[in-house]
Amino acid sequence: MRRFALIDLGTNTFHLLIVELDAQGGQQTLYKTKIPVKLGEGGISKGEITSEARERGLKTLAEFREIMNQHQVTVVKATATSALRNASNGPGVVRAIKEHTGIEVEIVSGAREAELIFKGVQQALQIGPKPALVMDIGGGSVEFIIGTDKGILWKKSFEIGAQRLLDKFYPDQEPAIQPAQVKALRHYLQDQLQKLTAAVLQHQPEVLIGSSGTFDTLVDMDLAQQGIVREAEGSPEMELPLTTFQRQYKELLQKNRTERLAIPGMLAMRVDMIVVACVAIDWVLEKYNLDQMRVSAYALKEGMLAELLQQ
Repeated sequence: MRRFALIDLGTNTFHLLIVELDAQGGQQTLYKTKIPVKLGEGGISKGEITSEARERGLKTLAEFREIMNQHQVTVVKATATSALRNASNGPGVVRAIKEHTGIEVEIVSGAREAELIFKGVQQALQIGPKPALVMDIGGGSVEFIIGTDKGILWKKSFEIGAQRLLDKFYPDQEPAIQPAQVKALRHYLQDQLQKLTAAVLQHQPEVLIGSSGTFDTLVDMDLAQQGIVREAEGSPEMELPLTTFQRQYKELLQKNRTERLAIPGMLAMRVDMIVVACVAIDWVLEKYNLDQMRVSAYALKEGMLAELLQQ
């Protein structure tokens, strides 16, 4: 029996996944959690990790280390993305993590992050022979990948994650977002995503596949409205009809923070970023005339696991 731990140090959320592999190659999830560390809060737009965020990160990873010890993990793979990738003190934070917890963290490039996300999505669903556009909205960056079941046709990471968009366009999340803020954000996306627009024109994807994060929460909100609770180990592919998304989006634009927090299925860790993330989703759907949306519960850490198992 081998036990693997996959850690994804995201800009907003730290994920831990512990999996056991038997001699026949069968795998079983032993433990799974996500903690809203908010590593990028207060510093990401200045290119640094604040001391408070650093301490939250170290505390969470010390807890992860204890959990891994309890589960007798033999292989640990930890990756860090946008917040640490772009922080002037990122290498120092990585050293502190090693000193305090013994966990070695690899800071991955945006291109590598996109590749791992696509591998994770491939574990969750059949992409099919026609090109699809995969979108993963992190706190620091947003990854876009165009691919088929044969593999990646195009990929790019853009440093326009939800925490950065919040800082820039919606810093005071207490009132509802204003139409002028939405308009400014959409103009910004139009400008920043020109390379994506060119790639979409070339490859003509017809479907948007949303990967984890915000998309997960939107599915939970939809299920909660129907009185359904998603099982922890439910299907890795989830449904979110476009009409449902459009209704949710309209609702989110009109609500202030307190009202958003009261929406059934809403997570406190998503309540701030979900508004700007949904503006981005809506812009992508409209700009590229995508008439179908699929949701993958799997993302980067499942991509890491897929690679480890191949090795």
